[in-house]
Amino acid sequence: MSEFENLVKSRRSAMKFIPNVEIAEQELNEMFSLAKFAPSAFNLQHTHYSVVKDRELKQKLYEAANKQYKVLTSSAVILVLGNPKAYRDVGPLNEGMLNLGIMSKQEYDMTVESVLSFHEERGEAFQREEAIRNASLSAMLFMLIAKDKGWDTCPMIGFDPAAVGEALNLPDGYVPAMMITIGKEDTASLRPRGYRKPVGEFVSYNAF
Repeated sequence: MSEFENLVKSRRSAMKFIPNVEIAEQELNEMFSLAKFAPSAFNLQHTHYSVVKDRELKQKLYEAANKQYKVLTSSAVILVLGNPKAYRDVGPLNEGMLNLGIMSKQEYDMTVESVLSFHEERGEAFQREEAIRNASLSAMLFMLIAKDKGWDTCPMIGFDPAAVGEALNLPDGYVPAMMITIGKEDTASLRPRGYRKPVGEFVSYNAF
């Protein structure tokens, strides 16, 4: 089995963490410096991570997350946000390519115009879906990176977005894609992995 295969199979959603395990901001930043290579549509990089290590703030998130114990015992709680208006940054994001001569002024103008019209024509519902979709791609890569560095994670959607937004003073417009708890898993009562469908049950070719 390759290292990557082992990494994929060993990553699990941690239901319980060993309390009081610190995670350094530097180590988290190392993970985020790799997570930035996740794919995003038009390279718009929709994702913003809001990391909570403060005990009082974690207590608020615990309340907002239906009092799930893993929030309290985690080393950090990470809110994964998507920006529905990320397409508006297409100009600044491509200026480097323009200034380096990799992209001509005509190509730059066409890219900006096409990305803006693509999103505006499809409306707010599509923009919101794109924010969640691209933030989720980034989050999955982050969880694999964390596992590779010896940390366990659990993606969560069981929380009140409004309460979380208020606790963290989040700006209007950003969409919570998920919450990720990170720490060292308490494996004392680890249950076997849940059933996984065989490939034939979830893969089809050329038709459904």
